[in-house]
Amino acid sequence: MSALSITRREILAATAATAAVALLPGSALATGGDNSVRPFSVNIPQQDIDDLRQRIAHTRWPDSETVGDAAQGPQLANVRELVNYWGNDYDWRRAEAQLNAFPQFMTTIDRVDVHFIHVRSRHANALPLVIAHGWPGSVFEQIKLIGPLTDPTAFGGRAEDAFDVVIPSLPGFGFSSSPTEAGWGLERIARMFDVLMKRVGYTAYVAQGGDWGAGIVQAMGREAPDGLLGIHTNLPAAIPNEVGPALGGGPLPEGITAEEKAAVESLGAFLKQGNLTYVAMMNARPQAVSYGHADSPAGLAGWLLVHPGFEHWAYGKDASQSPSRDEVLDDFTLYWLTNSAASSARLYWENRGRSLTSASAQKTSEILLPVAVTVFPEEVYQPPRTWVERAFSNLIYFHEADMGGHFAAWEYPELFTAELRAAFSSLRPAD
Repeated sequence: MSALSITRREILAATAATAAVALLPGSALATGGDNSVRPFSVNIPQQDIDDLRQRIAHTRWPDSETVGDAAQGPQLANVRELVNYWGNDYDWRRAEAQLNAFPQFMTTIDRVDVHFIHVRSRHANALPLVIAHGWPGSVFEQIKLIGPLTDPTAFGGRAEDAFDVVIPSLPGFGFSSSPTEAGWGLERIARMFDVLMKRVGYTAYVAQGGDWGAGIVQAMGREAPDGLLGIHTNLPAAIPNEVGPALGGGPLPEGITAEEKAAVESLGAFLKQGNLTYVAMMNARPQAVSYGHADSPAGLAGWLLVHPGFEHWAYGKDASQSPSRDEVLDDFTLYWLTNSAASSARLYWENRGRSLTSASAQKTSEILLPVAVTVFPEEVYQPPRTWVERAFSNLIYFHEADMGGHFAAWEYPELFTAELRAAFSSLRPAD
């Protein structure tokens, strides 16, 4: 038995042995009758960390690329330097302590053990908020938000800006267990998140998501479960149907505005560069791309670095940048230690053919709940307000931020916090 399988087994066994905390009953999704919420902490066996370093030391490297840039993928010299640092200088115990500084829990919903961070504000009347990450992200993306969101007076805000924060690991990601059957699309995860929020005691709450998290909270908006007050997304599904052909080089729709034309051209150029080709492979054959990633840390790193944005941070040696190189490796190491390359990639297969940015693919016309949107200038595309208003009939907040990209919460947590405070201010219950 591999060290990785021992890790997952030991994690779950230790969690099951912890005294259960009985809270509110779940819905029909909570099968098996176990609605308990169990305290959880991370304690990776040293043998698994040693195994990671040994595998890195014995990496068999490919030939170097034949171009002078990253057009063929992450460049060999850069990846070698990063992976060498990972194997010799990176400290997982620091990351582990960072996670364990927050209250963490495990609960079983729909036969999946869901790991989540749950921090209650010390301020009265805090608004409950669930935050959904995406791929290749994790709960590490959002932990810098916890302080500003839950304790606003310590970060330039007001007590009435406070949130209670719940940050789950998606099924098959991180310390959440992997589904053992197909059928885990956006809607099923959305229902899971609603069960989770009610199980931990909330009858009213809001939801936020980017990347696949955006798809999840939009699915929550379509489902409109009792208690969901509204959603915020930083990757809104707002591209109209008539724009699709233009993204592939076809003619622009008639009557398009200059701002809309700029959005089409920007996204079209991004797609032409092949920046999202990894999506096609995970859509089609997620299991095939995962064998090497489960066996080789260097293979996993090379694959995750294909995601736009990661390369700059991973190679940067400025400890003050956000996220830092070590923080990027926190995310990579979480994928490695939990052996979740394949289970996380299946999210693409489950939702193949459903563009996260297409209004029709995400059925935004069915979302009648309040929707808030923040557009970041370095995101994969910047939808103009006209598209967003067409996509969401109940748009309550729209703002174009001055900085930030696909991982804006990780890059600029206080800016992102300010966006959430403004986005949800009208949904807070009156005193």
